[in-house]
Amino acid sequence: MEERLQKIMANAGVASRRKCEQYILEGKVQVNGETVETLGIKANPRKDIITVNGRPINKLAQADKIVVALHKPKGVITSMSDPEGRKTVKDFIKGIKTRVYPIGRLDYDTEGLLLFTNDGELANRLTHPRHHVGKIYWATVKGVPHGDALEKLKHGIMLEDGMTQPAEVEYHDVDLEKNEATISIIIYEGRNRQVRRMFEAIGHKVIRLRRIQFGNITLHGLARGKHRLLTKSEINELKQSIKTISGDK
Repeated sequence: MEERLQKIMANAGVASRRKCEQYILEGKVQVNGETVETLGIKANPRKDIITVNGRPINKLAQADKIVVALHKPKGVITSMSDPEGRKTVKDFIKGIKTRVYPIGRLDYDTEGLLLFTNDGELANRLTHPRHHVGKIYWATVKGVPHGDALEKLKHGIMLEDGMTQPAEVEYHDVDLEKNEATISIIIYEGRNRQVRRMFEAIGHKVIRLRRIQFGNITLHGLARGKHRLLTKSEINELKQSIKTISGDK
């Protein structure tokens, strides 16, 4: 059965579907020895020989799909390599022999739950905002935001790259002596530094940011810098958190 090339690659664990599309456009993908440079091409993963930079992916498609949870420390970049020699998230999952990729990102100064997988299709569904998979953060901000300010975040707020989707926001803790507040915020998108920019837009700089939950997966029991494999039951629950969209396959 033929499928779109980028979907086959994502299912094989090459990368997210979007990244696979980039590989195709860059001329890094071959089907039966012929380089493909346009999107929309279909192939049969059981019959066709598909390679990325000369490496066959067909065997990868048969590998067990896994999901890894990492408690990412602050001061670590969400990348599997860094030309500048900075510490990366790969340094904290060295015991994982299967090649995995981060599902979304956490910026350098943000700590908390980061998921990895070799299932590109799952990664694509978990990160696409239309599937409405929630990510919960605790954001400690300078000052105590007024309720009206938080209402703006709840209804969506205009950033330089457009209006955000509505968020779920509530006070988690308030420290009047330090003039700080920790706000619990649930978002369903994954824009660059989104939570920080949302609070800056209402006049409150984020001092500390921690992601505590992604879908049904939490940080509970996972020490900073440590990782663990999700159970099959947890993975199934994670998949169930993806809302079915009419017409989506």
